[in-house]
Amino acid sequence: MKIRKMLPIGFLLITGATMHAQQKQQLSLDEAVKMAVTKSTEANLADTKVETSKLELANTKNTAYPSFTVSGQYLRLTDPTINLKSAGSSSSGESGESSGGSSTPKVNSAMFALANASVPVYAGGKVKNSIAASENAYKAQTFNAADTKDQVALQTIALYTNLYKAQQSVALIEENLKSANQRVKDFTAMEENGLIARNDLLKTKLQASNIQISLDEAKKNVATINYQLITLLHMPESTQIDVKDGYFKNQNADVAISESEAIAQRNDLEAMRYEEKAAENNIKVAKAGYYPSLSLSAGYVYLNIPDFVEVYNAANVGVGLSYDIAGIWKNGKKVKAAESRRNETHQQLDLMTESVKIQVKTAQENYNLALKQNRVYTEAVTQAEENYRIVKDKYDNGLVDTNDLLEADVQKLQTQLNEAFSKADITQRFYELLNASGKLTNSFNLTQNK
Repeated sequence: MKIRKMLPIGFLLITGATMHAQQKQQLSLDEAVKMAVTKSTEANLADTKVETSKLELANTKNTAYPSFTVSGQYLRLTDPTINLKSAGSSSSGESGESSGGSSTPKVNSAMFALANASVPVYAGGKVKNSIAASENAYKAQTFNAADTKDQVALQTIALYTNLYKAQQSVALIEENLKSANQRVKDFTAMEENGLIARNDLLKTKLQASNIQISLDEAKKNVATINYQLITLLHMPESTQIDVKDGYFKNQNADVAISESEAIAQRNDLEAMRYEEKAAENNIKVAKAGYYPSLSLSAGYVYLNIPDFVEVYNAANVGVGLSYDIAGIWKNGKKVKAAESRRNETHQQLDLMTESVKIQVKTAQENYNLALKQNRVYTEAVTQAEENYRIVKDKYDNGLVDTNDLLEADVQKLQTQLNEAFSKADITQRFYELLNASGKLTNSFNLTQNK
């Protein structure tokens, strides 16, 4: 039986990485998760999106504040023809001279300055609801960032437990390889003395070779997973993480999570709820197009044409009213589109809620199964070790052949690996259950801004 075919490798991720001049560094699971939610690229991107949404909210709020503009121009003119008309002008329309016979002033430049202030008073609730929609979008982005960090934390836990599995594989296989190599030495001496057939010696050598292949593969997997983890945590490439196995020795007790509890605490659901609120606000923004807009305005004008006219202290105050009559018919499509987007968001929320229920149920069953499997694997280790001892005694007394001995040895190694993996599975399934219930990052005492 070939050990390399028996070793579970489904949990190992296939990527290439070669570790040179590695330095071992002990890293606890708590430390790894905290580093992931603060240093990883995904977490930093999530924080950046929150900051962008915050700035967009500030920009939206600015629309409620008064606007103030100042402009001015200085112009050089050609020699214009000026025809001044007033109540005292002659009816002949003669240009170039006034009624008193004076000549028209020569104008070759002009300058003017304008200052204007405007304050929105009423726009059908458009400004108020635009700000509310932006606030809800900002809150939704905040919870989306929290959910992203939950997923990064879960990814870190998976890599950490897989690294533990790989390191345990190396330790157990190395121990088994020592026994296999010693068996080859013993069988070589026995074969030379004619106590066993050469075929039995070849079987032991073949088993040792298979164990060596499995060891090489396990070491490769340690390097691969270690590289993935340090890349996620932005640690130096030369770092070799030394996993603390205390997380995998203290087995967690039975834990039950209710669906209602998960629905109330999940960050992704909370983000979707705020997106639905923002969609409701956008409907009101669209309906604002049915109403006129009213604003107060004030301004100041200064005009100076040298040798001709100067205007100053020309202040003005007024009220502006605008109403898009055609919008009464056109705006209906905008309202319906906004309502449809709101319906989409609501349906996505319902779909996500159903998915959360399934995730909680699946995570609960996986965790319970991991507990049961660990109990069985722990018993199996004792049984396999006792079985190997009995088979070894029988072999020494000539009651069983080499195949039975080697098979019992393989079974012992397999049960030891299964037990080590099951401990890691319990820890991983436990945190998957916490993630499904919305409690993952809180379990590590991480501070998240919501």
